[in-house]
Amino acid sequence: MSESQQPEPATPKRKFLRNRTGVLLLFGVAVVSLAVAWRHFVYARPIGSGPAGPAVSRKAFESEWSQRPVVLLGLGDSVTQGLGASAGKSYFNRLLANPSDEFDEMRGINLTSVLPRLESANLSVSGMTSIECVDHQLPKLKPWPEKESFGLVVLTVGGNDVVHNYGRTPPREGAMYGAKKSDIAEWKKNFGDRLEKIAGKVRKIFPGGSHIFIADIYDPTDGDSDTQFAGLPRWPDGSAVLNEWNSVIGEFAERHDDVTLVEMRAAFLGHGIHCTQFWHHSYRSEDPYYWYWDNLEDPNDRGYDAIRRLFLTEIARVLPGRLKDGSARR
Repeated sequence: MSESQQPEPATPKRKFLRNRTGVLLLFGVAVVSLAVAWRHFVYARPIGSGPAGPAVSRKAFESEWSQRPVVLLGLGDSVTQGLGASAGKSYFNRLLANPSDEFDEMRGINLTSVLPRLESANLSVSGMTSIECVDHQLPKLKPWPEKESFGLVVLTVGGNDVVHNYGRTPPREGAMYGAKKSDIAEWKKNFGDRLEKIAGKVRKIFPGGSHIFIADIYDPTDGDSDTQFAGLPRWPDGSAVLNEWNSVIGEFAERHDDVTLVEMRAAFLGHGIHCTQFWHHSYRSEDPYYWYWDNLEDPNDRGYDAIRRLFLTEIARVLPGRLKDGSARR
């Protein structure tokens, strides 16, 4: 190679430009990677697959509970109606019978298998507030034709009171979105009074005895009140207001021996909008997935699976004794 063909030695300026280009490329890759990771951890809502929620003891479902006629009655809102669930996979339907593609661990674990004279009626209505439940749903309830029938009532109510109307209207009783915790004292008292009316009506329509299993209200923000990350208006007091509503439900259950609390809120923590965030206080490493449907307000199939497990566990703990001797046990 002649002297004229020899490559020119790199000058300090050229070395600097090459190094700067490499650094900029690495910086760009890092920024893009961080943006992708941030979007995943903040906005991703993977739902996962397979069973969800606590295990249910099979032993409790291995023998018949009673020959008494029992009515499984669903009251309240869309969670009991099953909005967002695939066919046959609402929690109410799965209390009655297992779907064809049931998980092996849950096959045969249902109320029909232990209550041979079970019948059912689901009167819940999507969007129903506690006000509407008392004003419109209760008047339609009539005494059950068979006077000896025992009423097994599953109830979800109050959630719509909290979230409606998603900030589109100023907060008011029955549509509190945007309210401050300090605003709701009277509404809270009225909610408690309405729960008492529901219980009173249930007792009247089932003179042969009844028991109410009422779920508290879950929090899709996992306790953080950051509704803006779900595409809704900011509501700093959202979780505090919801917790006040849940305190009313809990106190209602404590007051009555024929009412049992089903703790849905605690079970759903970590399965809301922060489900992928490993640093979050509610993170569930064993199942870091989203249990809510597209509307944020109702569960998806895995969420409904978890809810039926919660109800079945409490029903199996309480109902056999109630049916056996008629005593009011919680």
